[in-house]
Amino acid sequence: MLNKQLLFPNGMVRFMDTEQQRNIESLEAEIKRLHAVVEETQKQLMLAQKMGSIGELASSITHEFNNILTTVINYAKLGLRHTDQTQRDKAFNKILSAGQRAAKITTGMLSYARSGNDRKEAHSLTQLVNDIVVLVEKDLHIHRITLETKIESEPYVLVNPGQLQQVLLNLIVNARQAMQPGGTLTIIVSEDQEKQSAIVSVQDTGEGIPAESLGKIFDRFYTTKTADKHGQGGTGLGLPLCKDVVEAHSGRIRVESAVGHGTRFNLIFPLIAKPTLMANVSRAS
Repeated sequence: MLNKQLLFPNGMVRFMDTEQQRNIESLEAEIKRLHAVVEETQKQLMLAQKMGSIGELASSITHEFNNILTTVINYAKLGLRHTDQTQRDKAFNKILSAGQRAAKITTGMLSYARSGNDRKEAHSLTQLVNDIVVLVEKDLHIHRITLETKIESEPYVLVNPGQLQQVLLNLIVNARQAMQPGGTLTIIVSEDQEKQSAIVSVQDTGEGIPAESLGKIFDRFYTTKTADKHGQGGTGLGLPLCKDVVEAHSGRIRVESAVGHGTRFNLIFPLIAKPTLMANVSRAS
C-alpha cells in the first residue's frame, strides 16, 4: 500500500510502502536512542574526569587539613595552659585563622561539587576562581610550582559553577604536569567591555605544545601524555570535555603555545550584568 510520499531536492516524488515507513521510523527511534546513550556516556565521562581530578588533589587536601588540625590542637593546648590574656588571645587568633582556612577549603569543595544538574546561574568569575585556588594551592606548593593570581576585574557570567570549576581544575592539573619544579602557574581574570566578554586564563611556563599537536588537542582520545597513577592525563578526554562544557555555556576556549615557552588557555564567556540584591532574592523565592 502506498501511503506516504517523499519529495526529493530534484523535484522527483517517491512513495513509501508501509514496510519502508516502519523501517525509517525504526531507524529514527534507534538514532534517538543512540543520542541518549551518547549524552549519558558524556555525563559519565565528565564524572570520571571529575573524580580523577579530586583524586589528584586528595593527598594535598588531606595534608592541608592535617596541618590545620595540628594548629588548632596545639594552640588550644597553649590557650588552656596559659593564664596570661595576651598568650590566650594569640592562641584564639591562631585557632580562628586555622578554622577560617578550613572553611575556605570546604567552601571550595562544595562549590566544585555543585554540578549535579545543568542549571546555570549568575556567578562572579573571580569568586569561582578563588574557590578553585584554595583547593589547588597546596598541591602546587608540594610540587614547587609558584602560583600567581591576577584579578584585573570582577566579571559576572551565567554558568554552572561546578562544571566551570571542573574545567579550570583540569587545566590547572594539566599545567602543573607540564612543568618542572620551579615553574609558575598564572591565573588571570579579566573582561573585554568592547566585546562584552569575561575571560579567565590559565598560563604555565611548561614545555609547551608542538605545533603539529596544537590543532589536535581537542580531538577525543588524542593525547601526547601517559596517564599517571591517578588516571590524570593520557586519556585524551580532558580537553575535549573542557571544550564541550565551555561551548555549552556559549563560550569559547582558545590556546596559545610554543615549545619551550609554555601554554596559555583562554576561556571566554558572554559578560552579564552584576546581579542586584532584588534579583537574587527573587531567584531564591
